[in-house]
Amino acid sequence: MDAQPVAGADSALEPAPVGPRGPQAAPDPTPEAALPATSTATTLVAESEVAESEVAQAGTGRLLVVPGTRAETDQDGRVVSYRVLVEEGLTVAGAPVDGLLIADTVHAVLTAPQGWQGVDGVRFRGVDGSRADMDVVIASPDTTDQLCAPLGTGGWLSCFNGSAAVLNARRWFAGAQTYGQDVVTYRTYLVSHEVGHYLGHQHEGCPSAGLPAPVMVQQTKSLEGCLANPWPNPAG
Repeated sequence: MDAQPVAGADSALEPAPVGPRGPQAAPDPTPEAALPATSTATTLVAESEVAESEVAQAGTGRLLVVPGTRAETDQDGRVVSYRVLVEEGLTVAGAPVDGLLIADTVHAVLTAPQGWQGVDGVRFRGVDGSRADMDVVIASPDTTDQLCAPLGTGGWLSCFNGSAAVLNARRWFAGAQTYGQDVVTYRTYLVSHEVGHYLGHQHEGCPSAGLPAPVMVQQTKSLEGCLANPWPNPAG
C-alpha cells in the first residue's frame, strides 16, 4: 500500500450513526446529474489492473447516478434498493471510467448465490432515481476521504458511512496487496464487505490460520493468517 493505516480500518472504522448520507456526503444527484446512457470509456479501463498512480487523485466531487435499473432476483426476501454513483471527472490512465460496467459488476456481486441475499434474506434492486435505500459510490481518493469523514480513510481505504458504501477508486482499479494480481476477486470483496456494514455486520477477525477469511475481516489491510475470501457465503 502507498499509505499507512489511519485510525480504523478497511472500511475505515465501524459504521457511524451520522445521518442518512454521512456528514460530508454530496447532495442527492438530480436526473440532470446522471451519467449518459451509453459510455464512451473503454471496457479495458474498468476490467484491467492498473497502477495506483494511474487512478486520478481527485475528480470534481460531484456524484453522478449511473442510469438504468437492475432487477432483483426471483426469491423470497425484502427488497433493498440501491443506486450506483460515480464521481464526475474520475479517470484512470487518463480515460473516463465506465460507470455502466461498474454498475453491472456491483449488481452481479450483490445478487450472486454466494452473496448476502441468502444470508440475510434480502433482494437487491438497482435503481437510478433520486432516492434509494443504499448508495454504492465509486470516488477518487480525495472525495472518498471527504465522504467518509469523520472516518479515517487516508486516501487508500474505503468505508460505509450513513447509507453509502464509498469505494475508493484507487482500490477498485488497483486492487490490494492481500489479493495479489486478482483485482476482479478483490472488487467482489470490496462490495461484499462494505454492503455487509449496511446490513448491520461488524468487523470480524480470522478464526484460525489457513481458513477462508470471513468477509467482514478487514482484508484490505491484512488477512490475519486466513486465506482471501470475497464472499459472505462461499458455498452459495
